[in-house]
Amino acid sequence: MKRIIMLGCFIVITTASFSQIVPPLREEKPEAKDSFYTLSPVEVRAVRAGENAPFTKTNISKKEIAKTNLGQDIPFLLNQTPSVVVNSDAGNGVGYTGIRIRGTDATRINVTLNGIPYNDAESQGTFFVDLPDFSSSTGSIQILRGVGTSSNGAGAFGASINLSTNEVNKESYAELNNSYGSFNTWKNTLKAGSGLVNDHFTADLRLSRISSDGFINRASSHLKSLHFSTAYIGKATTLRFNIFSGKEKTYQSWYGISEADLRSGNRTINYAGTEKPGEPYKNETDNYKQTHYQLFYNQLLSQRITFNTALFLTSGNGYYEQYKADKTYSSYGLPNTVIGGTIITSSDFIRQLWLDNDFYGNIFSFHYKDPKTQATLGGAITRYNGNHFGKLIWASNGLAAPGFRWYDLDARKNDFTIYLKEQTAFAKNWSWFYDLQYRHVNYAIDGFRDNPTLFIKNNFNFLNPKAGISYSKNGWKAYLSYSVANKEPNREDFESGKMLQPKPERLQDVEAGIEMIKPRYNWSATLYFMNYKDQLVLTGKINDVGAYTRTNIPKSYRAGIELQGGIKFNSRVNATANISFSQNKMKHFTEYIDDYDNGGQKTNSYPSTDIAFSPTVVGSASLNFLPVKNAELSLLSKYVSRQYLDNTENISRSLNGFYVQDIRAIYTIKKITGATGIPKEVNILVQVNNILGKKYEPNGYTFSYYSGGETLTENYYFPMAGTNFMIGVNVKL
Repeated sequence: MKRIIMLGCFIVITTASFSQIVPPLREEKPEAKDSFYTLSPVEVRAVRAGENAPFTKTNISKKEIAKTNLGQDIPFLLNQTPSVVVNSDAGNGVGYTGIRIRGTDATRINVTLNGIPYNDAESQGTFFVDLPDFSSSTGSIQILRGVGTSSNGAGAFGASINLSTNEVNKESYAELNNSYGSFNTWKNTLKAGSGLVNDHFTADLRLSRISSDGFINRASSHLKSLHFSTAYIGKATTLRFNIFSGKEKTYQSWYGISEADLRSGNRTINYAGTEKPGEPYKNETDNYKQTHYQLFYNQLLSQRITFNTALFLTSGNGYYEQYKADKTYSSYGLPNTVIGGTIITSSDFIRQLWLDNDFYGNIFSFHYKDPKTQATLGGAITRYNGNHFGKLIWASNGLAAPGFRWYDLDARKNDFTIYLKEQTAFAKNWSWFYDLQYRHVNYAIDGFRDNPTLFIKNNFNFLNPKAGISYSKNGWKAYLSYSVANKEPNREDFESGKMLQPKPERLQDVEAGIEMIKPRYNWSATLYFMNYKDQLVLTGKINDVGAYTRTNIPKSYRAGIELQGGIKFNSRVNATANISFSQNKMKHFTEYIDDYDNGGQKTNSYPSTDIAFSPTVVGSASLNFLPVKNAELSLLSKYVSRQYLDNTENISRSLNGFYVQDIRAIYTIKKITGATGIPKEVNILVQVNNILGKKYEPNGYTFSYYSGGETLTENYYFPMAGTNFMIGVNVKL
């Protein structure tokens, strides 16, 4: 599976996107201003930032999610939010996708599902492909940029994303959502809920299927998912049980395409499976199933104190399959074979690289609230057990024991977190906030695939303090905060060898924001400075076991400003936009490249360079028209400036900037009052992506070497589809 091998003038408008970018352009009752926070379940409020918390955040409601949910993965639903850049291996947002926020990748973005950690414990990445169509069960999303408030799971080094499915649907419902689009992409979703039965019981069910051929050749996806939730809701007690499960089969497309193919216009070529002679191997696929079990208990202990706890188990099992040509038997720990008296030392093989893992634990929190103070004492205890093993299932010259495991390695990770945070109004319109978190991590690795005798045991203890101050009056809001985050290395980083173990990373983050909210317009500005110590980056250096792994860089930083605004021109036209300007620098960077002429490696030193995949400008905008009742027409724009593929700031190793324009139309047919036998509501959604047919690549990778007396560089890119469309029909019964 990819999770085993991973290391890499415009206007925007739409009512659907308003609160994703800036607060809504409407008047609200004072008590409703923080409804996104206060109406969230207790377990979700524990990890979310409240309305006046001194952190940089974006809230997305269930209604807004529905308007963008046509089958693409969750990162693409967040594409219009500030400082976000998304990518897709298959080129159309279905299957394996990626997201970066302020230039930081998914391994540095903390993701929780109902307050429960979701990041993979070892790679620390997030694989939303394992939860197909999860957005159809999601009631709200909060994105925190920067360190943010304390949460459970991996440390946030660029952002946090919290998804909640635990909201209560008081009315019974049934929905059938179907989408079809380019590249034979289908999404079929069936949802039903009991509503609140006898004022106490509720149940919700969703079944989903998504399939796509992908823009890239053979980059097909076959995804299935289930979500079931049932709850008892009392005056002082609630009990909820969730099961959500996803199964994915995707043809591998994570190699990208070479610069030569890109320049020749061969943008859909796929190298996966091509080691097989003749036609590409048909089953060069990634296969994985992940099931989540969550049990929540909430108890109102008094008028001011609430207790929440949850038990969870996330069980995953799967593999990716590969055709490998002309490999020796000895490389897999097998004896040579004999055919007709001739000793055969090599063969073509079909192999499967497996991961069988369980992640389980408990989260808990106590909440205190009075007219001036809100406080939370919370934490988590988790355990991860991972079994990595490889199977040989076929060999062209014979395999004595099909299913032979040439490696079988275990890993274990224990994580304990406890935090205390409080926000108190100390004067009229003013409040202060503090947040103290302690985290202990114990990680043991019993060998690696290429280094089975390298055993690693590490303990990390992190103290992550945060503090801030907020001001709010007459539509004006302002805040200032300082936060510290620490993060342990990923699994691959520990393969450096016992003598070259990586150090944990440390981040100090300062955020300052101001915003003005009026009925017809609003704007905001956020300044941030994220100062890293010992950030782990790829340098090209070969470690003492012959692998390329990340190296600690003593000094690096991200500094920028995020601007947002919205205006309601009249009852039929409104607009919003956001744009981020940033500097993302690495101090005293040393590049290592292999020297094929003389052996060893050459080095190049740079006093200051841009951090890879960190564009200096990211912007999005939407222009929204309401031509007739129940109809919306939206123009959606996205701009991303140049990104460098490595940390050398070499323009020959970079991704060109791009501007992409989409268009979306939504029409709602509502049931005629008193009519029977017809749906309550029918929503028709049509979205055309990349209407200008822009050829662009938001992701890629590079490597260089010295040969023939010169430095040679090979770049690979992940192209996105040209003009493509999706049509959705959502029927509410």
